[in-house]
Amino acid sequence: MKPDTSQWRDPQAYAFVKGAAADAIAWEFLRRNPQYQQDYAASRSTKAIRALRKRWGLQFRCQA
Repeated sequence: MKPDTSQWRDPQAYAFVKGAAADAIAWEFLRRNPQYQQDYAASRSTKAIRALRKRWGLQFRCQA
């Protein structure tokens, strides 16, 4: 997963940050991390997902 960097200088591409919560901003940084992308791509089992959560400090909300 390679991020689209074509709009990185456009302020409108990042306008959401002004009103975003800390967790949303943290997610934007994390999802762009190449090592996280590799770990996520490799997490196909429950055990791997647990390791992913532990390594990256993730907490997933329960879907109601």
